[in-house]
Amino acid sequence: MAEYSVFSLLRNAFSGNRDWKPAWRKPDPKPSYDVIVIGGGGHGLSTAYYLAKEHGITNVAVLEKGYLGSGNVGRNTTAVRSNYLLPENIHLYEHSMKMWENLSHDLNYNVMFSQRGVLNLAHTPAQLDDYARRGNAIIHSGADSVLMTPAEIEWLMPGIDASGSARFPIIGGLMQWRAGTARHDAVAWGYARGADRRGVDILENCEVTGFIKDGDRVVGVTTTRGEIRANKVAVAVAGSTGHVMNMAGIDKLPIESHVLQAFVSESLKPFLDTVVTFGMGHFYVGQSDKGGLIYGGDLDGYNSYAQRGNLPIVEEVNSEMLALFPSLARVRVLRSWGGVCDMSMDGSPIITTGPLPGMYLNCGWCYGGFKATPASGWCFAYTIAKDEPHPINAPFTLDRFHRGAIIDDKGQGSTPRLH
Repeated sequence: MAEYSVFSLLRNAFSGNRDWKPAWRKPDPKPSYDVIVIGGGGHGLSTAYYLAKEHGITNVAVLEKGYLGSGNVGRNTTAVRSNYLLPENIHLYEHSMKMWENLSHDLNYNVMFSQRGVLNLAHTPAQLDDYARRGNAIIHSGADSVLMTPAEIEWLMPGIDASGSARFPIIGGLMQWRAGTARHDAVAWGYARGADRRGVDILENCEVTGFIKDGDRVVGVTTTRGEIRANKVAVAVAGSTGHVMNMAGIDKLPIESHVLQAFVSESLKPFLDTVVTFGMGHFYVGQSDKGGLIYGGDLDGYNSYAQRGNLPIVEEVNSEMLALFPSLARVRVLRSWGGVCDMSMDGSPIITTGPLPGMYLNCGWCYGGFKATPASGWCFAYTIAKDEPHPINAPFTLDRFHRGAIIDDKGQGSTPRLH
């Protein structure tokens, strides 16, 4: 397996980088495991990694229907933040933020985490008041947040239209300086390598086609590579949750699947040192180390499993970008893609045991899946190993929807498309 250090980098540089060993094995499936994790994305891989690292459970298989990282973990806009309003969400995402800060060291793999800040722009006095409320809640819960003035914002982002004649004048913003971005592919590869080193089998091109049951209890899965049994079966498949759970006979869940598009521009000279979000629409943008602008916006407003979107959202997202940065009007878009988001009814995730014996469920991440990757896997691994939730993810159960204990950070009610 690949070992990474300054010495290995130098050694392989002189050999034309032809002698690197594979970062993880390509094993054949075993007949049975202690735990099966369905989903080879960030959440599935991090779950397997922390099962092995934190709980000593190494007889684990991660099943991925395609190639590793082909789903949402490689189809997002890479933002990492913990600037939520409600304490349940702040505690979860702040735990994730602290894990991000040490993740490259933990994995011995550079995930390129860059704490360049995330700024939410305010365009009305009421919106700025709401940001002040959220900022105080964030600070009260132990995270960081600060209000910024228009002059400070213009100094930070000289390219933004902060004039009084802007289509949506900027009157302030809420900044979280510890937030930032990470390289999404590197996160998947780092967790895969770390899990593999601890004995986890990563089974690519191994699509689940059904569940094996003993009565109501789930005891394994059928796949395109054969039948595999396990004491515990965990599902972490993001936007495919409804499809996979239907195979187990669960045909109703409080989630919907929607396409979320993202875009990359041609490379530019350094233009934007932070991640910024538009307050009068749904738009967010940052600049990668290669110079491309990485940006996105709202969901396509219909249910879909397609990993591509439609033109109305393309027009809407780019028009919002130009409302903030008119100077980008002639910049060319290089490519776009779509990820399938599992949108919960209250905009918050589900990390829980059940809904069947022997099964564990991780879903409902809406827009927040990538930023939660470390904490999601850490909490899910704890839940699988202990058969009970950790206090951090204890509020994020399925039965909260029956009890009316929803965690609605936006206060929008059961409108998954808007969360």
